Amino acid sequence: MTSPIVTLARGWIGTPYAHQASLKGVGCDCLGLIRGVWRERFASEPEVPPPYAPEWAEAGLEEALANAGRKHLIEIQPLVFEAGDVLLFRWKAHLPAKHAGIAIDRTRMIHAQDGVGVAEVSLNKWWLQRLAFAFRFPENVN
Repeated sequence: MTSPIVTLARGWIGTPYAHQASLKGVGCDCLGLIRGVWRERFASEPEVPPPYAPEWAEAGLEEALANAGRKHLIEIQPLVFEAGDVLLFRWKAHLPAKHAGIAIDRTRMIHAQDGVGVAEVSLNKWWLQRLAFAFRFPENVN
């Protein structure tokens, strides 16, 4: 049985990449994909993120993306993720996590990438070495 989150995320495949956007079929970035799936699942977002530059993570050392995940999602150990879980990646060990995707299974994910848009990709060794955090969507929200 396919995770309902995976089914929603697959509906975003083909959406063009657009920094800070979150509109299915129109444009989104990696956070916008997570936000859009959340809206489809729960009707409204718990908060709207402030404006952010493409290099926001390089500007400071705060784990802003992970901290937002802790507020609204259920944190799990990164390597025990399942279908439908949100995965956060860091590009370099000394920088905060700044990229997000949704696991399809243990070997694939859906994410939004500049120049590509929303696509399904392999969770290969390169990605798994950069996996920093994992979160599960709650069953419901109040």
